[in-house]
Order: sequence, then C-alpha cells, then structure tokens
Amino acid sequence: MLAAEQLIGAARQAAGLDDFGGDSFREGLDILVADINADTQRPAEMVQRNAGMITKTLVDRLRVIDALARRPEVLNAPVERPVFVFGLPRSGTTLLSNLLAADPARRSPLKWELDEPVPPPTTATLYTDPRALAAAEADRQMLAAYPEAGKYNPWRPLYPHECVLIMAHDFRTLMWESAGKLPIYRDWIFQTDTTAAYNYHKKWLQLHQADAPGVWNLKMPSHALNLETLLKVYPDARLVWIHRDPFTATGSLCSLIATGHMAFAGRVDADWIGENYPWQAAEHANRAMDAREKTGRGRIIDV
Repeated sequence: MLAAEQLIGAARQAAGLDDFGGDSFREGLDILVADINADTQRPAEMVQRNAGMITKTLVDRLRVIDALARRPEVLNAPVERPVFVFGLPRSGTTLLSNLLAADPARRSPLKWELDEPVPPPTTATLYTDPRALAAAEADRQMLAAYPEAGKYNPWRPLYPHECVLIMAHDFRTLMWESAGKLPIYRDWIFQTDTTAAYNYHKKWLQLHQADAPGVWNLKMPSHALNLETLLKVYPDARLVWIHRDPFTATGSLCSLIATGHMAFAGRVDADWIGENYPWQAAEHANRAMDAREKTGRGRIIDV
C-alpha cells in the first residue's frame, strides 16, 4: 500500500528540501495513491515502481521550486507567443513538434532536461550537458537490446518531449492515469481545474528559458482538453491542432496504453482500455472543437 505522506517524506529526504511551492499537487497525489491502492491485484513490485516514479516527480518539483527561489527574477520574464501542438493522442504531435524544433530560433523542452530539470542547461549545453550525453548513451544501449521499444517510444533524450512531464509535477496529467485501471483518478482529471498545473508549467518555462532562450515549441495531445485554461495563462499562445484518422490514432493509443499497463500494473486490462480510451479520444476532439467555437475559429491552426 502506498501512503502519500511517506512518499512526500521520502522526496524531501532525497532532495534535502522542504518547499513544494504550495500544495496544489496534493489533491491529485492523494486521489492517485488511493486509486492505486484500490487495485488489489497490482503486484507488489509494480506498486513499488509507481512509488519510485511518484517520489522522483516530487523530488523534481522540490528542486525546481528551490531553483526558482534562488533566482526569483526569472519569474518576471514573459513567455512570449509560445506554440502549443495538440490533438488526439497518437495523431502525430511528436512528428510535428520535431519538425518545428528544426527552426534554430525555437526552444523545445528536451526529454533529458524534463527528466533532470535542475540545474537548467544553457544554450551551449542543451546537447552537450553530461546528463544529456549519459541519457543518450543509455537510450542507445536500450534500443540495441530491445529494438522493438523504438516502435512505441519515439522520444529520444535529445529530442523535444511533451509537457506531460512538467504537468506531472502538479499531478494533473493523463500520464498518471495510463498506469493501469484508475477510474477515480480518470474521472477527476477530466473534470478538475488545471489552472494550478499551467501556472506551474509557466514557472518551469521561465526557469529554463533564463539561460537557454527562444520561442517555446511545446506539445502535449491533452492540451486539447484544457485550451481555455491554457489561454488564461498564455493569452498570446499560438495553437496548432494536428489531425489524423481518429480510428487509426485511437488504435495506436490503445496499444501504447497496453504497454503502460504492463510497465506499471503488471497486466493489461483490455476491457478497461476498450471502454476508456475511445471515450478519451472523443473528449480530446470534442473539447477542442468547443474551445474553437468559444475562442474564435481563427484562433487554432489546423495541420
């Protein structure tokens, strides 16, 4: 059984820090922990794997808040005209984000720095930081041993990656929901106010643009679920909706979720995947269409 207080204590001990920058993360953490505990068929080693992921995320948040406390001036800098790519999951957001990142004027959050966000890199060290090189080598060895992993995991350490790993610090992201059958967390994440997560997201960007500036190139399919909230935090954001055959995209999503179930629950709940993820895909489309009508049809670029 997991206990939120123990996970928080373990994170504080590991980081040597106490300040989480507020408690907005706590509601999602408590719901997630309770839902994992309710899955009585989840093997003990998988429960511990979830505990490790949660603790690391809490450590990362502690370190980001500490870095911001040491450089409070970065919070005065605007995040100007960021580009957000979104759409149905598995519709090509990674491909489009990588294409946009080919513009040297753009600044993308790279996977390695999302995994190791403090200290933030500089422009000169984005691709040469020892953490980046170590992650790239570990990834090379993993692909050599398990070539099939590249089919499901196209996120190389030196490539742009999703905002999901930033939003995870506030425990308001579908990343957590993909770790097995978690119906209570699923219901909560689809109705909760995500303003706190986007406010934290902005602080993360402000910290990481201080020494490695550029126009932010960002992507996460599930931005589609909260576009109105996103625009409250980033009123000058540019929104790009990428489209793919929804049947093909949803089939690919179900396959990806099955790998998440195996990794964090130890089994695939096919009935839950069949019930839940076509519904989620439809929610991505419906909420984005509703947001388009409310914000103006010209506010979103279609690709």
